[in-house]
Amino acid sequence: MTRECAVLLPGVCAALADPRQPGLDDTCLEKLLDWFRSLTWFDPTVELVQDNPCLTELITSVLAQADPSPSILSFTLQLAGILASSESRFQHLQQEKLLGRLFGQEGPRGGAAWEDASVRSAWVKGVHSMVHHQPALHFLCSTGGMDVIFSLQGDPSLFVASAASQLLVHLLTFSLESETSKTLSTKDCDWPVCAQMIVKHIEESLQSGSASHIEQSLKLLSSLFGSCFGSCYAAWTEVLWLGIAKQIESFLLEETVQAQPVLANLLLNVARSPVFGGTEGSFWALVTSALEHLTPVQAGPLAVGLLKLCKCPQDVRIQALTVLLQPMDCILRAASQPLECAGLLDESVSDPVTIESLLSSKTSCAGLLCQTLAHLEKLLSLKHLRVDLPCVSLLHSLMTILQFCNGFLSPASPLGSTISRNLINCFRVQKSALDVLAALSGKKDCDTLLGSLFDVLLAYLQSPNTNPTVLKKAFQATSKWLVHLQELSSSNSQQSQQQTEKILEDVFVVLQKRLCSPSWEVRDSSLEFLTAMVKCLRDQKEFRQCLLSSEVLRLTENLLEDPESYVRASAVTAVGHLALVTCFAPESPVTGSQYNKESIVAKLQEILSTDSEGFPRRAVISIFTKWLREGCTGQLEDTEQFVSRVIQMVEHDLDWEVRLGGLELVEVFCSQTICQLAQCPYAPVSSAVPSPTPQNELLQVFCRAKLFGFLFASLCDCDKPVGQRACDVLVGLRGHFYPTSTLENPQEIEDSPAGRGIAWLQRTLRQGSLAQNFPTDGGDGVDFQDPESMMLALGAIDLLELHDELNKSSDHVEESPQSLLQDILAAVGTIKDNEVDCY
Repeated sequence: MTRECAVLLPGVCAALADPRQPGLDDTCLEKLLDWFRSLTWFDPTVELVQDNPCLTELITSVLAQADPSPSILSFTLQLAGILASSESRFQHLQQEKLLGRLFGQEGPRGGAAWEDASVRSAWVKGVHSMVHHQPALHFLCSTGGMDVIFSLQGDPSLFVASAASQLLVHLLTFSLESETSKTLSTKDCDWPVCAQMIVKHIEESLQSGSASHIEQSLKLLSSLFGSCFGSCYAAWTEVLWLGIAKQIESFLLEETVQAQPVLANLLLNVARSPVFGGTEGSFWALVTSALEHLTPVQAGPLAVGLLKLCKCPQDVRIQALTVLLQPMDCILRAASQPLECAGLLDESVSDPVTIESLLSSKTSCAGLLCQTLAHLEKLLSLKHLRVDLPCVSLLHSLMTILQFCNGFLSPASPLGSTISRNLINCFRVQKSALDVLAALSGKKDCDTLLGSLFDVLLAYLQSPNTNPTVLKKAFQATSKWLVHLQELSSSNSQQSQQQTEKILEDVFVVLQKRLCSPSWEVRDSSLEFLTAMVKCLRDQKEFRQCLLSSEVLRLTENLLEDPESYVRASAVTAVGHLALVTCFAPESPVTGSQYNKESIVAKLQEILSTDSEGFPRRAVISIFTKWLREGCTGQLEDTEQFVSRVIQMVEHDLDWEVRLGGLELVEVFCSQTICQLAQCPYAPVSSAVPSPTPQNELLQVFCRAKLFGFLFASLCDCDKPVGQRACDVLVGLRGHFYPTSTLENPQEIEDSPAGRGIAWLQRTLRQGSLAQNFPTDGGDGVDFQDPESMMLALGAIDLLELHDELNKSSDHVEESPQSLLQDILAAVGTIKDNEVDCY
């Protein structure tokens, strides 16, 4: 603790202990507790409380009050727990007879204050902080604290109940730390005292017949096995599990027990424990039983969790996959009578009638399918899935679901008709199915269904009844499958190429219609889809032909003037990517003034300089940077003029993200220019062989483009990310022009006119954002377009110091402990205004 804080602390403690003072903001109290946590973490000695007797005086004063405020009492409980976290401070507080009055039977747990949930929560947190040594553990067990914690597991406040459960996990784990791994039996005497109390409580609760007690203990067990206990205490984990396994099995078989979802989570956490890594044993038989007896909704999370485990036995893994595929299999079988294609499964894990009844119910059908589809999407995203998915049948099932949802399939079976009625226009299921459909793109053996698949997707893209969010998902899935289609087309027969051309033509017909939609969300999604296609397919001949023969180019340019700013921004991005096909291709296939490079650049520059919304302007600067990266802006002279014009447009933009985008453009330009003139990126200049020509030429290019005025002004930007990026660029430039750190001496150059200007610049930059109105027109003797002056500036100004200042957290002063203590004193009126560092 600093001397300044030690001086302020007694006043703060006196203010907190004074019941006449107005209550402090809870945020201040939390910050004060955080400070004490950091102090005690680094210093376990007793000196903290001995050298600051005001801390124990605060606790004594609060305990002496007949009716302390809940917030101050809560603060005191947590503070005492933090202070008692080391054995030496614990003993000191025990000698002062304070801990029993806080956490023992004579404490608040028996009084009116206990009715306040914040006090109960603080008691639990205080105990949690305190129990990090054996004396604290013995104190808790001997003063009835364990029974209090057990009762708080069922507290009406979820925060208190959760904290109590976490505390029990900590207590059991901590009580075993001093025990060595040894051959254990399930006798009570094998457990340390505290652990024995917890285990006995769990076993009694599980046998109590009380639904709430059973659920609390199952949640506690789940937390235990999911914590480090399950992985660090293998022998104890096995003993604990063997003591409860029979009871868990009975819960699976009893229909009256309502804790099945908790059981599924418990089994999954136990499965993750290294104790049960073998493929044999009763545990995996219990997991198999759970997959059979839990409802499909309850078994789904367990199944997907098992499929992610490396050590799960193969037969259990196959059974878990079967659980997930059962609803999809039911959909496929219900779609037609007689069955036109093979189902997904040869046999079911649970009774198929259960799945059929859930899908037949309006209330459960969508929920079951959405959960199943979400799990399948997770599995498809895994790089290594240790079981084969029947992708073709799964794709067929997805297409069936989507056709049920839009009413394009009329099943002959009664079950299919019922499911179809339940799913018609169900947006939730449509979105989930389209997500899985996109994830399936490119999976093996699905090519035979491509024609039917695109029929389904095009039906969604064409239908006026398609919800805008669903349409967006349909566009995303179509984009993914188009990429796969092109990969097949480039390597397959002429027939495959003809199929690709036909599908692309159909897609562009739909896209033209959607770009004219009255819904701005639809226009926006259509533009995003177009951009995605251009990114992936712009080099494909069939795509370019369909694009250039459609009205899409004209319609997209029209949307640059859309009344909705999101659409204008998406149109800018689309036009920018389309220009890579229409204007900047080596042999541009598009002719006419409408599509020439100058026209496109002029339109985007107009948006950058005049659009009233930030989104389109951000999109323009992002596209210009992309063009620059891809070398689309011509020879060096053309690029220089282009960058210079853009800088002048963005340097005073009110949107800081646009200014930041301008700095990214400058960074790319600097990197490319250095590459061109110095032959390799950021090539250091040898000090032995003077080579002034490339250096001078570089500086002249940068000065003509007016880069330095923009960069130095950005250092004083009121938005910190802009200043940080500008500083990064300038530090990179200095690293090129001064490769050996032979920087200029400010004293040696200050006598010259340029040097005096540089000294002024250094002083101005130190003001930071206070110097926002930064003169870039040569004021105060600084010529930002003079190569010699800028060379001096790069060498003399301490850019690294500026870099450190800009990268400091903005709260490095305001959130210091001294500032916090001053603020508390100011809030209670015991400090003068000019002494406080308020924020």
